[in-house]
Amino acid sequence: MPPHAETFFDAMAAGYEVLEPWYAHLYATLHAVLRAELMPPAGAPRPRALDAGCGTGFQAALLDEMGYAVHGVDLSRQLLRAGKATLARVPLAQGDVQELPYRDGSFAAATCCGSTLSYVGDAGQALAEIARVLEPGGRLLVECEGRWSLDLGWAWLSGLCGDPWGYELGADEVWRAVATPGDRECRLRYPGYGELRLFSATELARLLRAVELEPVRAWGIHSITNVLPSTLLHRTRLSRPVAAIYRLLRAADRALAARWPATRLANSLVVLARKTAASPLPGARRRATVRSGPVEGPTVRVKGSAHSLDSPDTT
Repeated sequence: MPPHAETFFDAMAAGYEVLEPWYAHLYATLHAVLRAELMPPAGAPRPRALDAGCGTGFQAALLDEMGYAVHGVDLSRQLLRAGKATLARVPLAQGDVQELPYRDGSFAAATCCGSTLSYVGDAGQALAEIARVLEPGGRLLVECEGRWSLDLGWAWLSGLCGDPWGYELGADEVWRAVATPGDRECRLRYPGYGELRLFSATELARLLRAVELEPVRAWGIHSITNVLPSTLLHRTRLSRPVAAIYRLLRAADRALAARWPATRLANSLVVLARKTAASPLPGARRRATVRSGPVEGPTVRVKGSAHSLDSPDTT
C-alpha cells in the first residue's frame, strides 16, 4: 500500500465504526450480499475465510457469525487494536494485502471490502495474493470504488459553481479523472480519504481473470442514491426531507443493485468471483514478510512467531 496508508487509517481508528447514512446503506447492502453468496454449507466443518483489509472487522465478524474460522489482515495497527474487543476468537495480523502471510490454498472464501483495493499501490498484485491463498473453487467477494457514477457529475458541477455541496474538488480534477484513457489507472483525490483508484466494471473483471478469478455475479451500490449529492449523506443526521427522500432511494438502490446500469454506474462496485486454478499463480508471492509487533488481544504476530500465519492452523 502507499506509505501514508497505515498512518492515515491509524488516525481514523477512533471513529471508524461510526457510520454516516452513506456508509450505513453501503454496509447493509454489502452484508446482505455477503450472507447470500458466501454462506457455507449447513452441517459442514468450519471452513476458513480471510478478511483482507479487515479494518476493525466488519466483514470478519459477519463471516465468523456465518460459521467460518476467520482470519483478518490489515495494515493499520490501531484499527486491529480497536477490532480485538469484538473479535475475541479471530486471529488478526498486521500486514499488506499485497504480501499475504498465508500458505497457498488456505481459505475457502475471502472478502476484500471497504475499498481496500482502491487504496493499494498494485491492485493486480493484491488480487494475485488473494487468489493464491484461496483453494480451487474458493470464492472472493470484492468491493471497490467505481469509476463511473452520477456522483462524479455532482462533484464536477459543484467545482464549477464554487463548491456549494462541499466536495472540495476542482472541476479540473474531476474532469482529468473522467478523461483518463481506459487502459490507464484512474485515480482521484478524495478529501479526507486520500487518493483512491477508481475501477470500471470491465477493468475489474479483467484484473480478476488475469489471476484466474472468474467473475460470477456483480452488484452496484450507491447508484440510484446518487440522485442526491453524496456530501449531503456524509453527515451524522439528515434533515427530515432529505431522510425521507433517501429512504426511497435506498430501497430502489437495493432492489436494482444486481441490474444494469447499477452494476456499471455506481460509487461501489461489488463482484463475486470464483478461483478456477489449482496451481500457484504467476506473479504471486509464495511467502510474504509482514511487520511483526504485538496488537493486544488474540492478534497473531507474524514474522518469526511460533504462531506464524504461514500456517493458518491457529484457530
